[in-house]
This record gives sequence, C-alpha cells and structure tokens, in this order.
Amino acid sequence: MVRVMTSGVFDILHPGHLFYLEEAKALGDELFVVVATDNTARDRKHEPINLEEMRLRMVQSLKPVDEAFLGYYGDIYKIVLEIKPDIIAIGHDQKHDPEQIVKDLKERGLDVKVVRLERIDHDLNGTRKIIRKVIDWHIFQKKMEEVEQGGKRGDDI
Repeated sequence: MVRVMTSGVFDILHPGHLFYLEEAKALGDELFVVVATDNTARDRKHEPINLEEMRLRMVQSLKPVDEAFLGYYGDIYKIVLEIKPDIIAIGHDQKHDPEQIVKDLKERGLDVKVVRLERIDHDLNGTRKIIRKVIDWHIFQKKMEEVEQGGKRGDDI
C-alpha cells in the first residue's frame, strides 16, 4: 500500500481543491490529508473564513480522502512523522521546497518522495478568486439596482 499525504488550508472548497486531492490520490493507494490549523492559515495565507474544525469535517467528507487530520501549529513535520507517508504531494502554489522537505525528513529517519502537483486551469481554482468573484457580483448587483431606480444609465455599468 502506497500512502500519500498532502496538506492545505481548504478554506472555501473549490474545483482546484478537488483536482488537487484527486491528483494526489492517483499517486498511491491511500490519501491522508492534513488540514492547516487556523493559526497556520493566518501565518501562511489569510484569515480563514471557516474554522479549522469545519474545514477538517469538509475535507474528511470528500471521496478521494481516506483520512484527514488537523495539523500542528509551528512544526510541519510532527504530523508527517505520525502518518509516515511514502509520498508527499504538494500543490502548485505551496511555497514548500520539495528538496528541503526530503532532506529534513531524511534527517528525521523518513525516506519520502515529494511530488509537486500541477495547477488546474479554472477560473475558480482559488479561495481569493472566489471571494473576488462574489465581491464583483455584489458590486454589479448594486449598480443594476441603481440603474433600475434611475440613478445611472445602463451604459455606465
């Protein structure tokens, strides 16, 4: 059995997350997913919209995922040493250095292959893109209301 591990914030689940997890799962037999703590999300990406417990529950429910765990704050390798994966799959946008991960884990007694996964080409492949689209939609709706109320001409939108 080849055990694959991957990680992420998984704040607002979107097609990019599903693609990422499906691609990671295809590398082996079991997929173990580490969900970032709220503090890790704040440090590395952004203030999470969904709390860690909810993000963990959502990831656990996804079909490609065999098991999901909440990571540890401050020590990215602690959970890796517990899971003992054969392969670690990292996302296209994650700032981790695959060679450094291999080296660090070898020093801790683990021989792990690290694979960087491809990016999905989709307009909703990121949490910030989804938020931006919602904001743009909201702005557009407000402008449409103004037009309907006679405040602006339609070609001002």
